[in-house]
Amino acid sequence: MSDILKSEFQRFLSWSVVYAFAHLLLLLFLTRVTDLAQQPDEVYLAIASVHALSGLLLGLFQMGGYRRPNAWLNLLHRPLAHWRIGLALLGAGTALLIIALLLPLLATAAWQELMTPRVLDLRHLGLCLAAFGIGVIGYLAGTAAMLVPRRTAVAPLVFLALLPAAYATGPGLLALLLGVAAWLLALTLAAFKPDLGSAPRGAAGVLLAVPMQVAMWLALVMAGFGFELGWIAQGTHPNNVASAPAGSAKQADEAEAADLLVYGLAASSAQEAPLWREQAAISDIMTLGLGIPVNPVWNELGNRAPMQFDDDERRVRWVFSHDLGRFVGYGLTDNQVIGELGVEGDARFPSPPLPGPAGLLIGRDTVHQFDRETQRVLPRLSLPPGEVMAGVRLSGERLALLSDRALYLYDARPLSLDRAPLVTRQRVPLPDAAGNLTRVDVMELVDGHLVSFTMTRQGHSGRGGSFQQLARVDEQGQVQWVARRELVTGYGPLFTWQKWWLSPVVDRTLGALRHLFAPYQPGQAFSPPPPPASVLWMAGMLMALSLLLGTLHVRRTGLGRTARVAWCVACGAIGLPALMALWLSVPPRETVAPSPRAAPALA
Repeated sequence: MSDILKSEFQRFLSWSVVYAFAHLLLLLFLTRVTDLAQQPDEVYLAIASVHALSGLLLGLFQMGGYRRPNAWLNLLHRPLAHWRIGLALLGAGTALLIIALLLPLLATAAWQELMTPRVLDLRHLGLCLAAFGIGVIGYLAGTAAMLVPRRTAVAPLVFLALLPAAYATGPGLLALLLGVAAWLLALTLAAFKPDLGSAPRGAAGVLLAVPMQVAMWLALVMAGFGFELGWIAQGTHPNNVASAPAGSAKQADEAEAADLLVYGLAASSAQEAPLWREQAAISDIMTLGLGIPVNPVWNELGNRAPMQFDDDERRVRWVFSHDLGRFVGYGLTDNQVIGELGVEGDARFPSPPLPGPAGLLIGRDTVHQFDRETQRVLPRLSLPPGEVMAGVRLSGERLALLSDRALYLYDARPLSLDRAPLVTRQRVPLPDAAGNLTRVDVMELVDGHLVSFTMTRQGHSGRGGSFQQLARVDEQGQVQWVARRELVTGYGPLFTWQKWWLSPVVDRTLGALRHLFAPYQPGQAFSPPPPPASVLWMAGMLMALSLLLGTLHVRRTGLGRTARVAWCVACGAIGLPALMALWLSVPPRETVAPSPRAAPALA
């Protein structure tokens, strides 16, 4: 086993060293022009995609060379168990990825820590491990794709498609990557057998059947996207019309603030509604949205946005350190460390803050302010326990703060006049889950405010409703709901719920797995309405049809009784994706036509 590992390692060693050298040069160049530790998540996603592609190509090339019949028989014709031969090959590939991916990342991190004043936390070492883990997952997906039957080769690749959709972060993300790698490793070793044309049987068959059904569901969803592209090309798509229909979600999303308030008040029974409609045309209306759908959390691997701000007068850059819980400052002219900046001196921040307007530092449930004159961080306001920040808007003398449960209104003048915490003027609860919020429009009245909530963000996907609701809040904080109107999306229930009726089990399971090892975030909070009757009928008919066709298909296969029952149950419960996976994974058994009887010889 060790000889196979050494031989395979030496086979690709020179290519791995060349890749590592080029990788290191690119990373060092990027560190010269930017701080790689403070990049937004989109940059890390792009780098992770390159690592996944690198591992995938290595796995495809390595196992592709052995998959030829003669090479495969020669490889397995050894006095070793098949899984041990496979483990030796995979061990060599992983060692090559350590050289090509992990070592350049660690060398770059060490250079930034030792040779620059930039902040490097322990979480950034976790980021290096995550990048390497994604490369290993790409490698295992490539090897598994080459070893499973050709018609099921897409199944291992589905993990690469679903990983970017996961909400996990920090150590939870590392645990998720470890779990995915373990699944792909088990699948690869199960497929490491003499007969490459047959799928793994027994309990090992689940390792291939489950991702295969998810891949079929994704293929159906992509077909729906293709239908939508054709819909857009025809010019009749609800979001592609020249003029938004009255009472539509598109009209509400694109309307000017004054017009939106007028639309919402049209059917209001409040006595002041005519006056409010006239006032909307001349008022300065403040609009804000879900500006912070994802809050920073301790020890997360990436950054929603760079966690730093500059003091231009003193030419100092302050960068937040998760390890210290404070900002670390260094000069932009001499690159020398200036010191640390905590709350009211050297206290740790209660949560990692995002830089905002007017020196505000917006945490998960608190807002602080950096006073440039005194070089101190002052606490300004905090949310009630259990609420999470979702957006902040500063407009003149007004400050609006949006949490996942309510809108808070403040007088912003104390931000520049004193150092005392702000006092809440009004609080208006959200009419729906924060993840469905598109915009909030606030108009100041003589004795309070008129607030409009437009809830349309997830109306097209079935994860939220589509409506506009208005509330009046007086100076004493009393809230009165004055109007509500339903907004049409123009999609129709079958299009809106297409991901659900294609397979309710797959859709709900993937939705639950997205939140695995993930903290609560306001942009991911939904309150989906129940599916309409037409959608329930569509899902039920597809599952019944899949059960019928699956039952007919398994009779023509060579599967055992237990496997047949399992596939029939899957077709009935999961629906069309399970039927498609069955059709591709288990073809009908071959039959030999009986030879015709020889004609009797003539006397």
